[in-house]
Amino acid sequence: MAERLFVLVPPSQGKASGGLRQISTGAFDAALGVPRHQVVEALRSFVATATTRQLEVALSARGSLLERALAATNEMLGGSPPTLAAWRRYQGVVWNHLAPESLTPAQRRHILVPSGLYGLLASDDRIADYRLKMNARIAPLAPLARFWRPHVTEAVIERTRHATIVNFLPQEHAASVNMALLASHRSVIDVHFVAADESRAVGHDAKAVKGELARAVLVEGLVAFSIPTLLGWRVERRDNAVTVIAPTTRPQITAS
Repeated sequence: MAERLFVLVPPSQGKASGGLRQISTGAFDAALGVPRHQVVEALRSFVATATTRQLEVALSARGSLLERALAATNEMLGGSPPTLAAWRRYQGVVWNHLAPESLTPAQRRHILVPSGLYGLLASDDRIADYRLKMNARIAPLAPLARFWRPHVTEAVIERTRHATIVNFLPQEHAASVNMALLASHRSVIDVHFVAADESRAVGHDAKAVKGELARAVLVEGLVAFSIPTLLGWRVERRDNAVTVIAPTTRPQITAS
C-alpha cells in the first residue's frame, strides 16, 4: 500500500469477554482523557438511577444480554476492568470479515473506531467489555454522538496528518465526526452501501462486504476500489465517493 491511508469503521455490539487487568496507553488517552471521564461519570449516574427500559435502550440489550452488559459496565465503573485490544474485543460481522488478526500491526494501527464510551480508538488500544451506543442519551451529555463530535473530529484530524481517510461509518457513528470540517483538512472518501435499486442497504450482507472492502483498502490501498465486484456486490467509484451496490439475487455470505 503506497498511499498513507486510514479507515474509519464502526465498533461492534458483539464483543469478546475477558481480558487482562493491565495498564496500557492508548492512542487517544491524552487527547480524550477529559471527555472520557465525563462520559464515565455520566454513565455512573445513569446506571444508578435508570429504569430497566432506559437501560435496555441505552445499552441496546435485553434479558441475559442486559445482565452481562450491566455486569461489564459496573466492572468498568469500578476501575481496572479486564481489557483486550479493540480488534480482539469486537466480534461482529464487520470485524469478522475485516479479519484484523490477519493484518500486520502497522495495518491495524490505521483502523480508527468511533466509540460511545471511548470517543475514538485505534484498533490496538486496549478496551473494557462495554455496551454503549453512540446514539445513546446519557444526561447531561445526550446524545453521545453530539457530545463527542468536536473531540472526535479534532482527534481524527490530528491522527491522520498527510493521509487519506476512507469512511466506512454508518450514520449513527458518522454523526460523531464533523465530516465537512474533516474534508476541509483531509482527503475523505465516503463509501456507501445500497440495494440493487440503489436505495440504502442495511443488514448482515452489507456489513460483511463492508468488512471485506475495508480490509482490501488496508492491504491493497485505493486500488481496492478498482475491483469490479466483491462478494457479488458491484463497486463503483466517482472521485471521492464509492458506491457498493447489492446484487439483485443475494449470494450466501457466511458470518465468519
